Amino acid sequence: MAHLFPIFLSLSGKKCLVVGGGQVAERKIADLLECEANVNVISPTAGDLIRLWSNQGLINWQAREIIYSDLDNIFLAFVATNNMHTNQMVVNWCRERAIMVNAVDDPPNCDFYVPAVVRRNSLVVAISTEGKSPMFSRKLREQLEGIIGEEYGEFVDFLGEQRECIKQAVTDIKERKKIFEALADSDILDLLKAGERERAKERMEQCMSSWQD
Repeated sequence: MAHLFPIFLSLSGKKCLVVGGGQVAERKIADLLECEANVNVISPTAGDLIRLWSNQGLINWQAREIIYSDLDNIFLAFVATNNMHTNQMVVNWCRERAIMVNAVDDPPNCDFYVPAVVRRNSLVVAISTEGKSPMFSRKLREQLEGIIGEEYGEFVDFLGEQRECIKQAVTDIKERKKIFEALADSDILDLLKAGERERAKERMEQCMSSWQD
């Protein structure tokens, strides 16, 4: 099998489909909602969470079997029913229409795999075994969760804020690069790890003032 191309997709506002109403479907829906996707769910029955999200207007759940027109304008699809015939049918329909599809726990019928993820605000670390061992991906994720704390996300958010300021204030690209490198290599993250947020804030201000002078 050819190696997979790692990519992060923007799903905000995009129409995504989940076929199925069980716990696996719930997990996929939760992931899509976190990315602000427009989530459509087709399943004759559904668990409590799906019903709750539907009642809250967070998703569009239709309690019936899927039909071909449900794929109209769909950007990405997950298939998570316990009926192999239905799963294969939906996969075939998606591929006819060039819609990326993931049939859960069925690698040959997946155009993409969902990695194990460590998320700290805007910092996202994704782990994939290309579908060969999801369990090992999960184990690595659990190990990284113990290493990459919430302070990493704080640091990345700070870097993002300063990046926009620097891009507007510094026109020289080489000078920008030096500033970005200095911020990334600073001891601010270490201070955040130590819980010294006031000192981290002071250090941030020092770093910013050094190039403004």
